[in-house]
Amino acid sequence: MPAFAVTALLFAVGCSSSAPQAEQPAPAQSQGTQSADGTANTATDRSLGVAAAPAATATAAAGPAGSGKPAHKTTLKVSSYDSRTRRAVISQRKKPGSPAPSTPAPSPDAPSPSASAARQAAVGDVIASAPAPGAPHGLLAKVTKVIGETDEGTEVQTEPAALNAVLGDDTAKGTVPVDPASFDVDKLLPDVKVSWSKAGDVHVGPKGATVPLGSLRLDVSARIPTAEGAPVSADASVSGFVQVAPQVDFRYGGQGTDTAPGSAYLGVSGDWTSGWAVKGRAAASATPLRIPFAKLHADPVLQVGPVPVVVNLDLTCYFQISADGKVTVDVQQSLKGDFKAGGTFGAGKGWTPVSASDMTSTPVRTSLTAAGNVKSALGAEASVGLYGTVGVTADLAPYLRGEASGTVRASSDTPGAKTSGTWALYGGVDLSGTLRLQLSVFGTPVLQRSIPLGALHREWKLAGDPL
Repeated sequence: MPAFAVTALLFAVGCSSSAPQAEQPAPAQSQGTQSADGTANTATDRSLGVAAAPAATATAAAGPAGSGKPAHKTTLKVSSYDSRTRRAVISQRKKPGSPAPSTPAPSPDAPSPSASAARQAAVGDVIASAPAPGAPHGLLAKVTKVIGETDEGTEVQTEPAALNAVLGDDTAKGTVPVDPASFDVDKLLPDVKVSWSKAGDVHVGPKGATVPLGSLRLDVSARIPTAEGAPVSADASVSGFVQVAPQVDFRYGGQGTDTAPGSAYLGVSGDWTSGWAVKGRAAASATPLRIPFAKLHADPVLQVGPVPVVVNLDLTCYFQISADGKVTVDVQQSLKGDFKAGGTFGAGKGWTPVSASDMTSTPVRTSLTAAGNVKSALGAEASVGLYGTVGVTADLAPYLRGEASGTVRASSDTPGAKTSGTWALYGGVDLSGTLRLQLSVFGTPVLQRSIPLGALHREWKLAGDPL
């Protein structure tokens, strides 16, 4: 995507996030201190601070390229936006506690209430807004036409813009935790409980659940189809919990060329804990049965210097099970670790995928009856993007796999169980995903096709006979 001339009018509204933030170290080359709005105090230091935006974020504006007017605070805001026509209305932000403006008799020489907005909303200005009416995922747009005045403010026509139009030669790097209380949770099954904790506030769903600071936890239980002809005692069910502390990873490496930044990165990472139980004899299926049980969405706003960068994060938590309908299992497993998925851009290299996961698991109880195989996963699909455009999708699926041959009736907690065959239980994790062309929102060239993250697969033996 070609870069736009930087004559920026930046808008920032509040962010709901109030999770405690780790202090980000300054880059090695930085010799100066940062000002209150995150910009560097020296002419040579172009690094910007990256943190969760405060509850009340000031709007910022910048002059045209070459004007010598860097981004600065302003009192303007986006009052409304129409995504169909791409028209926005710009108005003055009221100061807290200020009285309502009086309505004097009109004068031919007096400017309209939004005249100052009209003078500043010029063609070529770039709008970078936190979530606003009509733009729930934030807005990053370039003004192409000033239409005129309305009761709400100045109406302008816009077109999509890119981050390099507002960040220019600056650099920024940071990892920001997502406030667990900021997620909207859509429960897809009736027996789903949500828990979270943040500084000064705790919301606990299941009795006795312990949720570490900054984490979101979902507990669920559900019945699954039972194999035909299985006894009543082999009714199939799954239950468990997912506990995740997600973080948004952001990096911008300054203007590398006239058409792209020197580097960029967008991704999601975090700590992961889960525990689940699978019981009974699941029905045979040609393809794995996937049961989503909750969808979550949040729009954390990163304060990158004076610029509000809106990140859109979606998670879909699910159970997945596949079996041949022969083996009856009674398994409990706990798993803990971390993960990272994203895309990184480098001059001359383009976009390349990033995926990593380091997890370990322990079976609490394991038993298999008869011969056959079964595999269950308790995972999450994640997507992360900017200003309403998806850039990275990732599917993290920690799993448990059991297989047996011959006549088997074995248990990991009953040493010496008699078998006339072999059996084994494995833990593992699959991580896959895709980079999307919408990552061009950084100002990088448009991807010609989606790029797979590359399948990350790890498996380890938990219990059973040597195979």
